[in-house]
Amino acid sequence: MTILVATDLDRTMIYSRAAMDLEPTTAESDLQCVEHYDGAPLSFVTVTGARLLQAVARTAVLVPTTTRTIEQFRRIALPGSPWRYAITSNGGNILVDGIPDPRWRSGIDESARSRGAGLDEVTTALRSRISDDWVRNCRVADELFCYLVVDLAALPDDFLAEWGTWCGARGWNVSRQGRKIYTMPDAVSKSSAVAEVRRRLVADGSIAEVAMTLAAGDGALDADMLAAADAAIRPRHGELDALDWQHPHLTVTNRRGIAAGEEILRWFLLHAEKDPAVPAGQNLPAGAHI
Repeated sequence: MTILVATDLDRTMIYSRAAMDLEPTTAESDLQCVEHYDGAPLSFVTVTGARLLQAVARTAVLVPTTTRTIEQFRRIALPGSPWRYAITSNGGNILVDGIPDPRWRSGIDESARSRGAGLDEVTTALRSRISDDWVRNCRVADELFCYLVVDLAALPDDFLAEWGTWCGARGWNVSRQGRKIYTMPDAVSKSSAVAEVRRRLVADGSIAEVAMTLAAGDGALDADMLAAADAAIRPRHGELDALDWQHPHLTVTNRRGIAAGEEILRWFLLHAEKDPAVPAGQNLPAGAHI
């Protein structure tokens, strides 16, 4: 039976140069650019990682699952595409053959409205608390949530706690991932979007009711998705690693940085090889031993 693989992208599958944490033996020729921004290379996988990603896409139903906006996601030329389903905006949007599903989004918007404060109220309250002294950018993403890009050295010590308390009382939550601070409606989550994609795949016969769901991610906004999966993996870096986040069915990679991306893909393939519908060794690229 085919398995479902839901994976975060940034610092899980793809890496900026600042996040790569390259091993001494990695050469420039070992890297493959998968995203350009303003004409400059921005995000990478290893060449081996690209082959492994294509193998996973052949073996499983792979669903890219990201906090990126639709526009930001579309910049990525991810090996293994095109994707029947992709999840963006932290679960706020489901793309079907690249097109946002309006039915899913309208349900998310209605749920967010019913649970607490609206986006305008939240962004107004946020802007009253921030300063150019430590905020480099304040953005609204897909008219759904907002995030700050901050100078961590200048970030006020009490901001996250105070802002988190205000949001928590109004149906929103706050998460810091690196230099970004996300303010997200409680109605929006990766786990709920993955569950909806899974429901559709079971309904149309693409996967069996008993098929496993695997998940990977590095940030706090991935935690609900990892916990909801049948088995999950996180890299030995990122926000969840800093929090020492654990779960009974969680695996943690041995390697860090872009090398962890390869390890995660091999882990996906190892589970796929256990799938009785997949002949052993059929989907591994040449030289990519598990």
